[in-house]
Amino acid sequence: MQNPDPFLITEGIHNFRDFGGWLGADGRQVRTGLLYRSGQHVEASDADLAAIDALDIRTVIDLRGEGERARNPCRRVEGWDGDVLFYEGETSSSPPHMDITPETTTAEFARERMLAVYTRMPVNPAMQTMFARYLRALVERDGASLVHCFAGKDRTGIAATLVLHILGVSEADQRAEFLRTNDAPTIDVLRRQSVPGIEARLGRTLDEEGIRALLEVHGDYLDRFHAIVNESYGSLDAWLEAEIGVDDALREALRERYLT
Repeated sequence: MQNPDPFLITEGIHNFRDFGGWLGADGRQVRTGLLYRSGQHVEASDADLAAIDALDIRTVIDLRGEGERARNPCRRVEGWDGDVLFYEGETSSSPPHMDITPETTTAEFARERMLAVYTRMPVNPAMQTMFARYLRALVERDGASLVHCFAGKDRTGIAATLVLHILGVSEADQRAEFLRTNDAPTIDVLRRQSVPGIEARLGRTLDEEGIRALLEVHGDYLDRFHAIVNESYGSLDAWLEAEIGVDDALREALRERYLT
């Protein structure tokens, strides 16, 4: 069973939490205090930065593309001497054209947009590169790590799922960790960072159902990712080996370090 309350109390960061604690391979437990995930830190308060500093995070894996990083530069605590790993290019898994017509409800648009994100993510070369970079960093770098994207739920959610899968966490618990995003107490942070810009681009107001589809995660989003992987590769492990470079040595190194 995971930590009863893995969320860090934050004022300007959405969905910051420890995703350790789950039961993994051979009855061992995923270590806590080493694996963190969140949304972006563009609105991080000084109190947020102080709380993060206490976690001794040495490596940040930023899954956002260069455009997102330029528009929303993350705050880091003054004097932090860790490293940020990122992709020199765009990483978005959104299709280039997702038009909403007068006949389309915002809820329908939002749901189809999110399913499209999870359809493209397994075959997006930028995300394959970043997932591989993240997993290698977990075994090559000392201290705790933080993986984040814009909202800390889609790209980050899949990254955390991959780690837990490799560590032998059950599919049911992987799904529970993925869906735990919807329990984050900071949805207002994501709402103010996301909704106005989306509505401006659409030229119309989102209804509440549409907002939830965009800002939350749902089981069928994760199902879509798995369906695309299984359709092309037969299994998640086969995809991890072929596209992410996860071999027996890397899997064993991750388990040795993150299971107790």
